[in-house]
Amino acid sequence: MSIQAPRIQVPSVQAPSVQAPSVQARGRTPAGLGDVVVPGDDGYEEARRTVFATGSPALVTRPRDEAEVAAAVAYAAREGLPLSVRSGGHGLTGRATNDGGLVVDLRHLDAVEVVDAHHRLVRVGAGATWGRVAAALAPHGLAISSGDTASVGVGGLTLGGGVGWMVRRHGLTVDALVGARVVLADGRTVVVSRNSHAGLFWALRGGGGGFGVVTGVDLVAARVGDVRYGAIGLALDDPARLVAGWRDVLREADEELSSTLVLAPPVSDRPASASVLVCASHDDAAAAERAVEPLRRLGTVLSDTVATVPYADVLAEGGHHPPGLRLVGRNVLVPRLDDDVVAAVAAASAGDRPVALALRALGGAFSRVLPDATAFAHRDAEALVVGGTVVPQDASDADVEDALAGWRGVAAHGTGAYVNFQGTDTAADLHAAYPPATLARLRAVKRSYDPGGLFGRHLDGAPAGAPAGAPGPGAAS
Repeated sequence: MSIQAPRIQVPSVQAPSVQAPSVQARGRTPAGLGDVVVPGDDGYEEARRTVFATGSPALVTRPRDEAEVAAAVAYAAREGLPLSVRSGGHGLTGRATNDGGLVVDLRHLDAVEVVDAHHRLVRVGAGATWGRVAAALAPHGLAISSGDTASVGVGGLTLGGGVGWMVRRHGLTVDALVGARVVLADGRTVVVSRNSHAGLFWALRGGGGGFGVVTGVDLVAARVGDVRYGAIGLALDDPARLVAGWRDVLREADEELSSTLVLAPPVSDRPASASVLVCASHDDAAAAERAVEPLRRLGTVLSDTVATVPYADVLAEGGHHPPGLRLVGRNVLVPRLDDDVVAAVAAASAGDRPVALALRALGGAFSRVLPDATAFAHRDAEALVVGGTVVPQDASDADVEDALAGWRGVAAHGTGAYVNFQGTDTAADLHAAYPPATLARLRAVKRSYDPGGLFGRHLDGAPAGAPAGAPGPGAAS
């Protein structure tokens, strides 16, 4: 059984004819691309950075409409510049910046519109943040399951799939996607849906981008009011017992309950800790509380912040790592949280080089979509497991692998990976994210819509043009 979004006709709009700006010599600031920032300008330092990477682009443009996006794409193509697309800039791989190229920052394309309240059709600019979307939809009693962080951009998260706080009840963000507007490498703007450019529409739902610049998306929101949300802090006496108990509760829970179990290693004089994060989106508050209660019985409760809040309040503000350090992370999707996986997680959280771990429960609506219905193919996963640690800013690749040594035992049990949480951008990561048939189909779409590789060659498994310490550009991030 697959989830079928309501069939809504996405209006077709003719894109304006755009002429690329006339530039006499490389290095001269072009006109017609929106707000342009180049090295030496006030604001360049901020413009060249993302949350996890710092590049040295030749210019960063912030278009205010689709015509300026198309002009920027034409300029990058003519000048032979590496092209990165940025919505929120939260990607660990740093694709939303580059060295020596052009960054298209979509922050001004941030409108949120309820197009059809009866059918819950929402149109969102790709540069909007999910916090902005949640705030705009709350007065209508609507919400879209979409990540954990308010400052994450709509474009990047959607293109990678979108694992959010209501993933078990409403599926991935891409499961709500019914249309998108895309500026292609040849300057055309196309409106895609199930019935128009269907191959591209399939690829946008989890393919990670790199097919064009997605300027806006149409999504079917869910009716959501208040939710029970918060964190239950537990004593971490026996990690394996805690992980197994959490797994067993979620296996029996109805799909209105989503949860993430966080195991934090000791830091300085702070002992190891465990937190069970919950979001219960029941229509009935009493039922939501009953769903949460078994999680409190997993161990000694040290703290409890679970409360009834508007859904818009569950999206956290973006965190930042301490100066001089950088966050490195990995993830796997596991089909079963069996005892071997539980043992590996416990060992990784408490070994000589422990890593922080977060286990997110899947299933429910997430699993009712056929694996070939979208480019996010790993619908059989019971859980998403994320591991991470911090390293010095100038740590080498070997240093990073050493710091993550404890993660390898967990990774060995994975059958896939979530592209939005990938920490590197290698051929191995590409094959982890996409099964062979899915990858072949994505490459065919890429050849059709971006034969010259203007939007990056990440689907070849060989990115290029990346900033120091980060891989190459391509997908929005």
